[in-house]
Amino acid sequence: MTALSTFLRKTPGEALRDYFDRPEIGLPAGFDWSLPETELPRPLLGAIEEMTRSQRDRISNDAERVNALADEAGQAAIYSVAENPAVLDGLSNAHARALWMFLNAPERFRHAEEVRFTEDRRRGRMWAGFMTEAGRAVRREEGAIEAFVSALKAFSGATHVHVDIFDRVRTTLEGDECDLVQVTIYREGRPDDLLRFDDKGSLVRQAYRPVFEAAVTYEAATGGIEVVAGDRATRSEIVKATVTHLLGIAFEENRLPLRCYDLSVLLSHHEFPVDPEDGIEAVEVRELRVMPIDDSDFRVTLEKPARADETIWMKAEERFGDRTPLSDAYVATRARIAVKLARRPGSGRRRTLSFTVTWPHGCDLKDRTATEQLIGEKYLRRWGILVDDPQLFED
Repeated sequence: MTALSTFLRKTPGEALRDYFDRPEIGLPAGFDWSLPETELPRPLLGAIEEMTRSQRDRISNDAERVNALADEAGQAAIYSVAENPAVLDGLSNAHARALWMFLNAPERFRHAEEVRFTEDRRRGRMWAGFMTEAGRAVRREEGAIEAFVSALKAFSGATHVHVDIFDRVRTTLEGDECDLVQVTIYREGRPDDLLRFDDKGSLVRQAYRPVFEAAVTYEAATGGIEVVAGDRATRSEIVKATVTHLLGIAFEENRLPLRCYDLSVLLSHHEFPVDPEDGIEAVEVRELRVMPIDDSDFRVTLEKPARADETIWMKAEERFGDRTPLSDAYVATRARIAVKLARRPGSGRRRTLSFTVTWPHGCDLKDRTATEQLIGEKYLRRWGILVDDPQLFED
C-alpha cells in the first residue's frame, strides 16, 4: 500500500477526484469530496479497502505507474513527449502532471514510460551507441514497419512483436533540446511458467510467454543511434533492422568508442572541487577496490562507513603504514563515490547520490536527472576520472 498512500497524499484533491469519479473505478457515489485536501487520503483508503480485489489491484497498479513518473526523471520523460507542455506547466505538482497525462493522453503516458525505460538504462550494460547517416526521416508507412517487424521476428524467433514509433526530445546538460525519434519494441519470449493462486486459493503453475522491451533512438541532426536491449546480439540486430528498414539505407556497424575511466587518481588523497552554485556540499570515496600490478587474481577492498570522520586514505595510512595498498604497486579497479547534495527548499533532509565507477569502462550513473548529468559529464572529467572526449559511448 506504500505506492497507493504516496499517490493519495501527493496528488491534489481535484486531480484525485478526476481519477476516482470515473465509473470503471467504482468509488461509492456518496463519497464526500468536500473534505479538506489534507484529509482525503484516509477516507479514500477506507473506501478502497471495501472494493473488490480486482478493483484494488487496478488502483494500486495505476498509483505505481503515476508515482514512477512523478520524480525528476519521470517528469523529464513526460515533458519529452508532451504535445502541449504549457498545460502541464499550469498544474500544481509532479503527481498532478503525471496523473493528467495518464487520464487525458494515455498513449503519450505510455510513451513517457518507454522514454523512462530507455533513459534509465542509457549508457549502462544494456546500451550501445552507433553512428549512421544524418538527416534521414524515420519511415512510418505500413510496409516499412512490416518489414522491420519481420526482421525482428526472424532473428528473435518471436511470434508476436509490437512497435511504437514516436517523436520526443532529450534535454542536454547545456539545456538544449535534441529532437529524437524513438522506436520501442515489445517482443514475445520463449514459454515459461510461474506460480500463482487460482480463484479457490490453490497454488498452481501457469504457463505464459514473457514480453521483452527494447528501444532505439535516432537523432537526425547527428546520425546518432542508441539502442537499449538485453544482450549484445539483440542490440546489433535491432540497430541493423532500424537502419535498413526504417531509415532505408545500408547498415554499416560504426560503433561509438567506449567511455574510459581512470581511477589511479584515487590511490592518494584526492580533492573533489565543485562550483558553489551546483549545490554539492561534499564528495567522498566510500569504497575503493585495488588489484596488485603483479597479481591479477587478488583484490583488496577498502570501505569507509558513511558516518566515519576519517577519509579512506587516512584510514589506509593509519592501518597499513608503508604497506598500504593505496600505492603505485596497485591498480584501482572500482570506486564507490558519494555526493552529498544540499537540502532542497522546503525539505528537511539532505540527499546523497552514490554511484560506482569500474575501471576501465563501467559507471552506473545513468545520466538522466539534471544532477546526474552534471556529475557524469562535468565533474567526473574535472576530477580526472573520466578521461575521454565528451560524446556518446557504450559502457
